[in-house]
Amino acid sequence: MKKKPFARTPEPPYYAVIFSSIREEGDEGYAEMAQRMLELAKRQEGFLGVESAREEMGITVSYWRDRASIARWKADLEHQEAQRLGRERWYAAYRIRIARVEEERLFERGEV
Repeated sequence: MKKKPFARTPEPPYYAVIFSSIREEGDEGYAEMAQRMLELAKRQEGFLGVESAREEMGITVSYWRDRASIARWKADLEHQEAQRLGRERWYAAYRIRIARVEEERLFERGEV
């Protein structure tokens, strides 16, 4: 069975942080930092899961129990350093949106 691509989230409501980005050319440590941020986020109180895709634009949606959990993640010192490096090295542009998830539906045909 393949790995499920969807985050396992609880019954709504919960929150989604939608991070849309356009990368600069070159890696300069980006892959390592992205992996470290994922590992760190998974240990944060209130973290529920993450989904990510990248083509010309990258979109990462992280799911959180509440706004306080999102605020703690934003304030994490190692995360703040990654944000600084992102602005200096890795991103040409990005946008962050925070939304309250009120409802969700799932369809899966066989093995996903």
